[in-house]
Amino acid sequence: MSQPQPFPFDTPVAPARQTGWRARWFHIIFGHEDPPGRLFDLILIVAILSSILVAVLDTVMDLHLRFARLFYVLEWVFTLAFTAEYAMRLCVVKRPRRYALSFFGVIDLLAVLPTYLSLLVTGSQYLLVIRAVRILRIFRVLKMTRYVGEADLLWGTLVKSRRKIFIFISTILTLVLIFGALMYLVEGPENGFTSIPRAMYWAVVTMTTVGFGDITPHTPLGQILTSLIMLVGYSIIAVPTGIFAAELAAGIRDARQLTKCGACGMQEHQADAKFCRGCGKALGGAALPTATNAPPDAR
Repeated sequence: MSQPQPFPFDTPVAPARQTGWRARWFHIIFGHEDPPGRLFDLILIVAILSSILVAVLDTVMDLHLRFARLFYVLEWVFTLAFTAEYAMRLCVVKRPRRYALSFFGVIDLLAVLPTYLSLLVTGSQYLLVIRAVRILRIFRVLKMTRYVGEADLLWGTLVKSRRKIFIFISTILTLVLIFGALMYLVEGPENGFTSIPRAMYWAVVTMTTVGFGDITPHTPLGQILTSLIMLVGYSIIAVPTGIFAAELAAGIRDARQLTKCGACGMQEHQADAKFCRGCGKALGGAALPTATNAPPDAR
């Protein structure tokens, strides 16, 4: 059975102490097997979602005018909570610097840094800068990926299909270059196709069926090429979806154990199953034969 690919930039961590309160908190923060660890993850997920909701609602002008003080207080509550969590993670790991420079360590820092930076940036001329910095709070949503087991399956699917997707993207870029060059020659600068890169931009917009309309062909030959690239776009738009769906289905099949329960014979248990979902007996024993070729018992 193929194992799912690890999530990208997921750096392994080790506890700073094998005993004591630091070891216990390391097990709670980074572990997910027992009730305290799962409760910590649940509370953190709720806090992440709540902080993102506050950040989104604070951008609505009517709500900001009515609840600006409440949003401000909640933002600092979440910031202090995430700061304490980040400090605790650095405190209980064996190599704090390695964790701080890891993918999730940087995400944890970006989740709290904008609020503190907003205290340093003052003055009405910097309001736009403060707003841009505060939007970085959306990075908190990336903290949730470490608690979603299905992310490993999705990432493994992308890794397995990377060559097919790379070939597909290369083909698309080649078509975009060809159609862009043709439209540049056919339409020319007088119709808005001032360069091949701009014509390639038009090809991408047309092939993806977006059609902004800022650049349009005017000659009959250009309109014929446009119709052709539209048909090509419709025919290839489902290709990456099909590639990913096929690999995902294969990954889901591989994620199931084909072990047969030794008691009732039921198959296709989950990869982490320890007990049979049919009879409840423990798995891992001797499997029943798939076919019985022995003669009936003699009377």
